[in-house]
Amino acid sequence: MTQKVIVFDFDGTIADTVEALVGIANRLATEFGYRQITPEQLAYLRNLTSREIIKYSGVSLLKIPFLLKKVKSELKNKIHEFQPIPGIQEALTELKNQGYKLGIITSNSKENVTAFLENHELENLFDFIYSGVTIFGKTTIINNVLKQKQLKTQAVIYVGDETRDIEASKKANIKVVAVTWGFNSPEILSKQKPDFLIHHPRELLEIVKNCC
Repeated sequence: MTQKVIVFDFDGTIADTVEALVGIANRLATEFGYRQITPEQLAYLRNLTSREIIKYSGVSLLKIPFLLKKVKSELKNKIHEFQPIPGIQEALTELKNQGYKLGIITSNSKENVTAFLENHELENLFDFIYSGVTIFGKTTIINNVLKQKQLKTQAVIYVGDETRDIEASKKANIKVVAVTWGFNSPEILSKQKPDFLIHHPRELLEIVKNCC
């Protein structure tokens, strides 16, 4: 029987970084020419797809790679402050103990992710961490990982908190679990029709057991 592989997004899915990311984005708004995010606007943005958010912000697509690089640099200084999503440590540990292979695909830097995992003694749970700078090219990154790791699509489940995670997973022909504790709202995630929509990390255990 093929070993199941559970691939996680990092920010908002494993690490509670959403508030910090909003703060960093606001500090960089003037430099990169987009609107700052008020609390009211944040509630609105949570109900938009990733593409709609980019359009709403007014940021130039050409500037996005440079913006992401700056955000990752600022996150490095805060990585020691971040905490895991409540319940995710226990779920990850149980999945690993049950023999599943775990990985991370993220637009954050591998250095930041590794530092966070080490801070919370989670580094031994993951078989791979793959970092790629992209907003809408996550399908390409997923496909690259599948090829490099020689993973069969039917054995892979992706877990993420944004609409772009659902979109990318569908295009890569892998199952996707959308989580409601990250950036996007349950409503907009549901509209994207993920294979599963969950509200607490413990729900992952039952899904993985019965999926694929």
